[in-house]
Amino acid sequence: MKQYLDLCQRIVDHGEWVENTRTGTRCLTVINADLEYDVANNQFPMITTRKSFYKSAIAELLGYLRGYDNAAQFREIGCNTWNANANENQAWLNNPHRKGEDDMGRVYGVQGRSWMRPDGTQLDQLKKVVDNLSNGIDDRSEIVTFYNPGEFEMGCLRPCMHTHTFSLLGDTLYLTSYQRSCDVPLGLNFNQVQVYVFLALVAQITGHKPGKAYHKIVNAHIYDNQLELMKDVQLKRTPFPSPQLRINPEIKTLKDIEDWVSADDFEVDGYQCHDPIKYPFSV
Repeated sequence: MKQYLDLCQRIVDHGEWVENTRTGTRCLTVINADLEYDVANNQFPMITTRKSFYKSAIAELLGYLRGYDNAAQFREIGCNTWNANANENQAWLNNPHRKGEDDMGRVYGVQGRSWMRPDGTQLDQLKKVVDNLSNGIDDRSEIVTFYNPGEFEMGCLRPCMHTHTFSLLGDTLYLTSYQRSCDVPLGLNFNQVQVYVFLALVAQITGHKPGKAYHKIVNAHIYDNQLELMKDVQLKRTPFPSPQLRINPEIKTLKDIEDWVSADDFEVDGYQCHDPIKYPFSV
């Protein structure tokens, strides 16, 4: 919580205003933020200065890991975060690549599970990483990236959390995740949960101990219509201790994640929090 609140305070104190043409709402912005999550000691990074809902974040991650490309698929597993970008983003609605209602295009998990090669064949980045790590292999490029500039126009949104690098030292697995843009009041806790769970889950299915997860954010911002709630409410609250995460030990393979795992296979113990804060969402 301290590093989260320090980042929020840094943006409030030192951020610069940037106009955002996509949303039409300006942002108070800083460049470069580095966060760390202690997965080894199960310090689950749920925000405690407002109520946070972790299962939707985990459901979204599961959708990415399965390569989902449709908002209806995400809704079926308990995640509604793609409804607006799939169906209310005017630029995407006018895009000839859009296949119809709820279509997201070639974003996030589509790139991670079926990256298109020039010869028309597909590359499953996640399977390559899981197979290597399961065999104790780290070739220094155990990377899953959702960032494909050649197909930006074929999706409803460029990926924000775009690249994940796994590193194996002995029997301990680490993760470094890169994010180009972050809505700190509303989106960051989603992203924190997903980075943490991604490392914990891949460590579990590849037979390794989780270490630390490193989360690098390039552009961290607070929207103009969120600033008052951040300054006058959230930053004035005292945080509670971090809770712990329990993952179903029966999750043992990538196929398990693809076939039957749900957000209900993840439970949080000891979560104390303040009342919810309803931050505006900019599409």
